[in-house]
Amino acid sequence: MDSLFELQMGAMLILSVILLGVEVCAFVEALRGRADLFQAHGKLTKPAWVAITGVAALLGFISLGRPVSLLGIIGVVAAGVFLADVRPLVRPGKGNSSGPYGPW
Repeated sequence: MDSLFELQMGAMLILSVILLGVEVCAFVEALRGRADLFQAHGKLTKPAWVAITGVAALLGFISLGRPVSLLGIIGVVAAGVFLADVRPLVRPGKGNSSGPYGPW
């Protein structure tokens, strides 16, 4: 029975490290985004998203080993919202409304 518990704890630790990586990635991408594009697309300001994703990364660090805790879930959701909704619009060096061969 102890080996099953250790296996579960190991899996939870691996999952929480992966989720922390996602949260840190969101924070770095928020830092890299162009400030003028945040408001041009009707999103929160760059400092607001940097703060949100920074707190998300902090919550991910606090909840290491417990990724399904309330703090862990809040951090992952905040990072996920940024990565899915805001990052595609504010990525540096990328066209905002065009595909690889021109406008959509």
